[in-house]
Amino acid sequence: MPAFDRLFDDAAFAGFYDLENGWGADLDYCVALAADARSVLDLGCGTGELAIALGEGRRVVGVDPATAMLEIARAKPGADRVRFIEGDARAIRLGETFDLVVMTGHAFQVFLNEHDQRAVLATIAAHLAPGGRFVFDTRNPLVREWLEWVPENSERLIMHPQVGRVKAWNDMLHDPATGIVTYETHYLVEKGGPHLTAASKILFTPKPRIEAMLAASGLSVERWAGDWQGGAWHEDAAEIIPIGRFSVS
Repeated sequence: MPAFDRLFDDAAFAGFYDLENGWGADLDYCVALAADARSVLDLGCGTGELAIALGEGRRVVGVDPATAMLEIARAKPGADRVRFIEGDARAIRLGETFDLVVMTGHAFQVFLNEHDQRAVLATIAAHLAPGGRFVFDTRNPLVREWLEWVPENSERLIMHPQVGRVKAWNDMLHDPATGIVTYETHYLVEKGGPHLTAASKILFTPKPRIEAMLAASGLSVERWAGDWQGGAWHEDAAEIIPIGRFSVS
């Protein structure tokens, strides 16, 4: 499994996830993509927002390695419609297939080398039903989004329902040799509260390398989107989003 990351594995940090991310265009897009799907596998399901939204009238499984995130997911209304499993997307094999396999929230980037990325793609392929579709997202390294993850550009205020006002900011270090960005997340609870700090690592992978890995995995991309509004990919697009199926031999 990926190394322990306080941002997801520590309950004190996991409680900020929905406040920082919440529902967005990525989840809207996946809901639309799932319109005709009778079954969905959500790899890296996190706090379960998408999986629960898709759970009505479908067989939905959400997989995540972080216990703290899954505890939040299982406590939400509608969670009883979803089978949540603590597991590693590189190795899990459920013995069942799905009409749609999704991996959102840039979860693909937590896998820090090509061996692990290929293993995740093999998991997607192993769980696709005949005619099934897949989608995942990863940030485009050409845009260098990590440059924004510094204190002067990332400072923000968050209203936490339990602890009140929290000042948050990020800092980062980019390794151009590997494409790995180490970023710090800081939460400072106002009025003398604690200062929580977590360090995380993610990999920025160029599109040609993703194309090669997908081809080797037996997955065929029908289209490359550059954003979650469905826009076509281009070099200045913030996202790399492959949408596809099994290769047809």
